[in-house]
Amino acid sequence: MKKYFAEFFGTFWLVFGGCGSAVLAAGIPELGIGYAGVSLAFGLTVLTMAYAVGHISGGHFNPAVSIGLLVGGRFNAKDLLPYIISQVAGAIVASAVLYTIASGGNGFDVTAGFASNGYGEHSPHGYSLAAAFIIEVVLTAFFLMIIMGATDKRAPAGFAPIAIGLGLTLIHLISIPVTNTSVNPARSTGVALFQGSWAIEQLWLFWAAPIAGAIIGAIAYRFIATEK
Repeated sequence: MKKYFAEFFGTFWLVFGGCGSAVLAAGIPELGIGYAGVSLAFGLTVLTMAYAVGHISGGHFNPAVSIGLLVGGRFNAKDLLPYIISQVAGAIVASAVLYTIASGGNGFDVTAGFASNGYGEHSPHGYSLAAAFIIEVVLTAFFLMIIMGATDKRAPAGFAPIAIGLGLTLIHLISIPVTNTSVNPARSTGVALFQGSWAIEQLWLFWAAPIAGAIIGAIAYRFIATEK
């Protein structure tokens, strides 16, 4: 049971820290942290919580990661559904806390986006559905390869959270202009429920593409990592 709470708190921190940086700190004229700052924030949330609770739950904080690790032979199927429920719950609670805080500021409009993921007219720079789907698949696949490689028993011990956190930072640096970066269905779901309209309509892509990418990445890593 404690590992499920670890996933809840880890995903809470990822969404609150990452989406919170986007909602509260990114758009301030001359002082905002911008895309680079948001990218770093997402990476830092994973890095810090991977060190904090990774030894308890494995530090997934992401349904696509859990599914990918299952396919990769690193995760027990009996824990998959409880992990996903814990992750989505953590994302929703974090989004609720963030919404409450953001609502206390002048001019806040949750329907404007609330750090939600989107494509087409709701992409930050107007990228198409196809572009959004491809980039989410590709980046999630490489994220799984980074995770599985960094946590491989042959890899240097103790450094996995750094590689994974920096990997997620890089993923955001690449794809925020395209989809606002998901690679994580729980992260997408939490804020979409509060945005309330187009983000919910487009949410399917941010489950389908990351899960597909995670499966591809897990299979690819198993192939290249097999010693025989």
